[in-house]
Amino acid sequence: MLNSHELFGFMSPDLASQIVEVTFGDDKDTYKATVAAVAQARKLRPIFLQRQPAAARNKILLESLSRPGMAQAADNLLRTWLIKSQTQMLKDFLDACGIEHEDGVVEDLPDSVADDKLAAGVASVLEKHPKENVLVYLHAFNTMNECAWKNLDELLQTDDRLQF
Repeated sequence: MLNSHELFGFMSPDLASQIVEVTFGDDKDTYKATVAAVAQARKLRPIFLQRQPAAARNKILLESLSRPGMAQAADNLLRTWLIKSQTQMLKDFLDACGIEHEDGVVEDLPDSVADDKLAAGVASVLEKHPKENVLVYLHAFNTMNECAWKNLDELLQTDDRLQF
């Protein structure tokens, strides 16, 4: 099971860039908070990063987000991307697992889910969505929620379909 900052280290540069760019377009507040967190970690003023060309700024952001000290910023960026631009994947997974939700967001996540329902959820999202997006989602799902599902953790470690 990978934490959010580790996910940024394992995912392809294309997906990582897409996450940053989509967040820039869809949620300026989260993007600005990410820039501010990276600037603080690098002991820079946020305006310095903001004035960089987008490609250079995003490269700095992505290099920084893969560091352990950037876990909270990486969490926020991934959550925003998942909820705002990967809603259908979240809904497909939760529906297949039999979990009630509102547009992919769950108020009261169960402590566990049956193995057969989890298998159905994983199969559903792998069939319908890009594999790398699914991997990021499933790892994030199990590390960012209060209750980590042991059977999902085991699947993430042993199922060849769920390896980066």
